[in-house]
Amino acid sequence: MSGEGGVVTREVLLAQDGLSFLRGLLDGSHPPAPFALSTDMRLIEADEGRVVFTGTPSARFFNPLGTIHGGWTATILDSAMACAAHSTLKAGEGYTTLEMKLNYVRAVMPESGVVRCEGKLIHRGGTVITTEGRLVDERGRLLAHGTETCLVLAVRAKG
Repeated sequence: MSGEGGVVTREVLLAQDGLSFLRGLLDGSHPPAPFALSTDMRLIEADEGRVVFTGTPSARFFNPLGTIHGGWTATILDSAMACAAHSTLKAGEGYTTLEMKLNYVRAVMPESGVVRCEGKLIHRGGTVITTEGRLVDERGRLLAHGTETCLVLAVRAKG
C-alpha cells in the first residue's frame, strides 16, 4: 500500500453519512488511516451494512511463537465489524465500540496469503448496532470470526 495516511477533520467526518465517508476512503477523497498503512490492511468494498478489508500477514507481525499475533487478527476483524456499523451512520452521528468477541479458528501465517475480512450488519437500532465478521485465507478457509456491539452517539461539531 502506498501513500500517506492521515486523519480527516471532525467537520468533514460529521458532514457526511457513514457510507459516503467510507466510499471517500475507497476513492481516495479521504486518506487511509495511518494504522491501516502500518498493519498492511486495506478497505476494498463498502456498501450499507457490509464492508470488506484485505490484509497481508507477514513475519513483521509474528508473536514470539512464530505465528501472526492475535492482535493483528483482532485489528482486521475490529476494522471490518466497526466499519460495517459506520456504514449505517447518518450525518452527525458517531459511534464507539462497546464490546467485541472473537474466535480464533486457525493460525494466521504469511502462507495464508492475502486474507479477506468481511464485516456485516446484524442489527441497527437507534442506539445500538451489532455486527459480525469473518476472516478467511486465500483458499477461503475460516481463520477467525467474531461479533461486535457499538453505541451510536449524537456528535456535535466543535464551536
